[in-house]
Amino acid sequence: MQTLKKRTTYSIGEFASLVGLSAPTIRYYEHEGLLKAHRDSSERRVFTDVDIKWVKFLLHLKGTGMSINDLKQYVTWRAMGDETIPNRLALLKNTKADFMNQYREVQHHLQILNDKINWYEAKETGNNQDSEPFADYLKRLGHTE
Repeated sequence: MQTLKKRTTYSIGEFASLVGLSAPTIRYYEHEGLLKAHRDSSERRVFTDVDIKWVKFLLHLKGTGMSINDLKQYVTWRAMGDETIPNRLALLKNTKADFMNQYREVQHHLQILNDKINWYEAKETGNNQDSEPFADYLKRLGHTE
C-alpha cells in the first residue's frame, strides 16, 4: 500500500485481496469497462478506497444474478449522468424482479429438502411408521419433485 497524491492506493494484488477477487478477475473487470484502474508513476495499476466500494457494489449486483452485459450497461448509463437515472432504475427493478423469482425457487427447493430431511429423521426415530413413498408424500403436501 502506498500513498499517491495524498490518497491511499493499493496494488492489484492488495486490491484483489480486499475485494475478494483474483487479480485476473480484476483485469477482466477492467477490460470489460466495469472498473477503471489508476496508474502510478511506473504505470502500474493502483486502486483506491473508492474503487473498493465500487467493486463491492458491482459484486452485490452480480450476486443478484445481474449479467455482465447488464452490469456494463449500468456502468455506461452511470457515466452518462443523471439523465439516465430512469434507465438505471428500470434495470435495477428488472434485476430485482428476476432475483425475487430465483429466490422463491430456491426457497421452494429448500422446503423440499427440509421435508425430506424431516421425513427421514421421523423414520429413523420411529416416529413415522408410514411406508408412503416420498413422491406420494410430496404430492400430498402440494409439492412436485
